[in-house]
Amino acid sequence: MRLAYLQAEGGATNRLLAGLAETATARGLRVIGTVQVNTDNPRTGRCDMDVTVLPGGPVLRISQDLGTGSHGCRLDPAALEEAVARTETALAAGADLLIVNKFGKHEAEGRGFRALIGEALAQGVPVVVGLNGLNAAAFAEFGAGFAQRLDASPEALLGWLEESKDDGLAAL
Repeated sequence: MRLAYLQAEGGATNRLLAGLAETATARGLRVIGTVQVNTDNPRTGRCDMDVTVLPGGPVLRISQDLGTGSHGCRLDPAALEEAVARTETALAAGADLLIVNKFGKHEAEGRGFRALIGEALAQGVPVVVGLNGLNAAAFAEFGAGFAQRLDASPEALLGWLEESKDDGLAAL
């Protein structure tokens, strides 16, 4: 099983995962999953979170608009379920790499992309996820000591991708 994760400050994790998706796709790999994007929207606030479902879209807003003056952020469960369902369909069609923009609260609680990550690993599809400090303990438990931490650099991600190829996993 090849499970890797990275943690970086600010939006660096999102940029690195999007770059990996672009590079792997350009190499002819079937990349599935989600990468976070921030669309140009004058209303965009700190809680807005859009993800592109790989391959090729759509872009889904997975955060809820709680209205003016709201405090805090909330994930939209229906939008998350749609992203998971679309990724599940893509996995059934065949994949070489699964990217999940974040192992978040829902995954920590056993929902969201958690089961799909397990299914991809069971099929020999390498998985890389973004991780924040809030869910690090739950991810460590989920990864059960086999998850590999990657440096937050394009070189580390590409090196991991090449190692996955060398291990003969999936169709890399």
